Amino acid sequence: MININIVNKLLNSNEPVVRLKVLMNILDKKLEPGEIIKLQEEVKSGTLVGSLLSERDKDGKIPFHPYRKWYGAHWILAILADINYPPGDKSLISLREQVYEWLFSKHEEKNIKIINGLMRRCASLEGNTLYYLLSLGLADERIEKLVERLLKWQWPDGGWNCDKNPKAINSSFMETLIPLRGLALYGKLTGNRDVKNAARNASEIFLKRKMFEIKPRKRWKKEDFIKLHYPCYWRYDILFGLKVMAEAGFIGDERCNNALEILESKQLPDGGFPAEGRYYKITQKRTTGRSLVDWDGTSKKYMNEFVTADVLYVLKKSGRLI
Repeated sequence: MININIVNKLLNSNEPVVRLKVLMNILDKKLEPGEIIKLQEEVKSGTLVGSLLSERDKDGKIPFHPYRKWYGAHWILAILADINYPPGDKSLISLREQVYEWLFSKHEEKNIKIINGLMRRCASLEGNTLYYLLSLGLADERIEKLVERLLKWQWPDGGWNCDKNPKAINSSFMETLIPLRGLALYGKLTGNRDVKNAARNASEIFLKRKMFEIKPRKRWKKEDFIKLHYPCYWRYDILFGLKVMAEAGFIGDERCNNALEILESKQLPDGGFPAEGRYYKITQKRTTGRSLVDWDGTSKKYMNEFVTADVLYVLKKSGRLI
């Protein structure tokens, strides 16, 4: 069991995004006039968000391909949703339109292929877009097309995969987690039974493998799955997986317990949790993997505030936070 005293350290963070995560995700404060709204405005006008949105042009667009890692419009919107950026900001509509223009283009649709009866598509694209448009209050009628695609493309085992190898018949952790996240949120907001069932089926991809047990592959090692990162972007680790399970309402499944125990074992002497690796690089060069924000760095000895806030949310939802 993790003691809740670490929460007080996060509430005294210099980063308003961390304080907002604690208030909204751990202390369950409601969005009412007062402390939360004031803190949301602090987040909106803060240095971190300012950096994320710093490359917008006079039309409010980010002048790169939306999928440019990690500073294109797609990734910026995904990060804003994950840090609880206040919904309804119309200045983000230009970024939304960039994403729609890309996803629904004829060029992109050429990348959608059926091989041996299975759709080989990086469904994390549609899943992430669905999630952040709903979270940021930017959804319009076009999200129905995103939902339709995800339901139509779902593999028989419950997930999705972009592997074009005709012999591939199992869904991917990487390509299933984010669609699960988007569909679970859509199902929660709309009550759509078919979508809820699709999310439940997708959860089995992880639950039946206890959140981290996979068949050995050269590219993805189990050790990568049990290291902690923030942000994960489209990649998978047990923290991101458990976070989505908590959001979707599946964290109470006993098959999460092994992963939860691994998560708890990573607590540092000061009560926090480390970022043991990272998927971004800080550089002035506009190259793939570039981040406009240093997310509190990586260290095996020191707490990462963003990781710690997410771990505490997971542990609270699982009943392990006291």
